Order: sequence, then structure tokens, then C-alpha cells
Amino acid sequence: MTGPRVGVLALQGDVREHLRVLRELGADAVPVRRPDELDAVAGLVLPGGESSVIDKLSRAFGMQAPIRAAIAAGLPVYGTCAGLILLADRIEGGIEGQESFGGLDVTVRRNAFGSQTESFETELDVPAVGPDPVRATFIRAPVVASVGPSVEVLARVGDDIVAVRQGALLGTAFHPEISGEVRFHRLFLEAVAGR
Repeated sequence: MTGPRVGVLALQGDVREHLRVLRELGADAVPVRRPDELDAVAGLVLPGGESSVIDKLSRAFGMQAPIRAAIAAGLPVYGTCAGLILLADRIEGGIEGQESFGGLDVTVRRNAFGSQTESFETELDVPAVGPDPVRATFIRAPVVASVGPSVEVLARVGDDIVAVRQGALLGTAFHPEISGEVRFHRLFLEAVAGR
């Protein structure tokens, strides 16, 4: 028996890595590029990559409005790094005309930790996924600059918020799929199963 069918938005970014983790956890994970493919999944991952490029491609492929509608209808969505930016209602430091899908009542600041050369790994305390520390990989990562009242803060680096949850929406500024960390994907799949 296979798990739920979930999608990874496959317009740009680290799609294969997310598909691999989700399949390892028993999900029927598929790439999503078109509205009909979105209609066939019970949850969606927005991968890391370049948020402004994914935004432009989502509009070019006719995916922006369907994704916004799916989020508004309660589709569980997990965004990592650029995906977190795409889930945010508000973006600081976006390029001119950059848009997001929205849904998460947060303001996200792009490239808050600096350039590619300032990428780093660290361990985070994330009680929502268990007692063991999370190995987190930050690559040109954003931070959550502010959260609305219904947003749960899951993790911080110092004072900076780097993981949040609001209903069926989950966002991390880091890349668990790169460091072999599966617990956030498991949290996402629990939201899918609970829907």
C-alpha cells in the first residue's frame, strides 16, 4: 500500500531531493508542473531554489492562481527556503514585481543570512518534531521577520525565526532535504493525512 499522493512544484529548484525524501517516507510523490497535476495531489512541497524565478515560472505555466486557490481551500503545503518566501503573505527585499502565493501570515526577508558563500549548517532545537536537535542547512536563506497571531514559531537561530506553522502550512528557511533530516517532511505528511 502506498501513502498519499503528494506533489513537489517542479518549475525550478531542488525538486529531486524532496521527491526522494517523501518517497522514503512512503508517500507517492510526483513532480507538479501543470494545474491538472496539482488537482491530483493531497499536498504540495514548494522547494528551495530562486523565489523570483519560481514566481515568474508559476505565472508563465498558469500555476499561480491554482496554487493560491488550493492554499485558500486548505491544501497542506510545505515550503523550504524559496518555498517559504513563496508561502509568505509579505516579502522584504524581493525583486521589483515579485509576488508570492501567500497563505502564511508572515513577513519574510530574502537572503537575510547573506550570499551563497555565507551558507552554513547548525543544529536547532525544534520541540514540534521531537527532542533530538535538527541539523539545518542554510543556503542564501531567508528569515521570518514578523508573524501574525495565528502563526506558531517552531525554530529560531538566535533571535531569527527560521521555521513556522499555520494550520496546514509549514515553512522552513533551511533545507532539511539536503542534510538527511526527514522530520519536517513527516510533519507535512501528517498534515496531509489529517486533512
